[in-house]
Amino acid sequence: MTPPAPTLALTQLGNVLPWLDLFGIAVFAATGALAAAGRGQTLVTAAFFALITGVGGGTIRDLLIGAPVWWTHHPYVAALCLGVALVIWITPQRWWHGAALDWLDALGLAAYAVFGAAKSLSFGIPPVPAALMGVLTACCGGIIRDVLAGEPSILMRPELYVTAAALASGLYVLLTLAGMPLLAAAIAAAAAGFALRAAAFVWKIKLPAYRGKR
Repeated sequence: MTPPAPTLALTQLGNVLPWLDLFGIAVFAATGALAAAGRGQTLVTAAFFALITGVGGGTIRDLLIGAPVWWTHHPYVAALCLGVALVIWITPQRWWHGAALDWLDALGLAAYAVFGAAKSLSFGIPPVPAALMGVLTACCGGIIRDVLAGEPSILMRPELYVTAAALASGLYVLLTLAGMPLLAAAIAAAAAGFALRAAAFVWKIKLPAYRGKR
């Protein structure tokens, strides 16, 4: 039996992108658990933060594009988020300090943005909304995390975070429209998004702020 069109389109991306999707979820779940653990919250709170950060963006995307909310049908996603929270909870806090998690987050951001755009296109979403769905997929979990933790949202910071997600998802859409094979487009777009985020780390690149009337 021929799989439905959305499933067929996603399988054309090969076996790499679904693993990158799970990797992005795990990294975002870790940032959620750390946000709770760093404030001395309970394991239950850390698990909730991990779940809502890991799947929040993808859940909103699926609701908007009319797709089944994928993690409720996936055998591992919820368990992955809860497992990450447990690992954060039982390991020393010093293990999670420094730039390592930021670099992993940058990679997860780029991969998740591409996956969100790819899934949206596969469900017949037009190119521009599909690119925006990629940004939403990559960023909304972190936005929810920041709001719940009482932190300034990533939307309110000049750092190149949402911009890197937009580059990854937008470039993927453009490359697929240009006829590039889906897997090659996904790898190129994710690499570009990661490179921009990395450049922001290394050279402290920020977007210019609004200066008002002159």
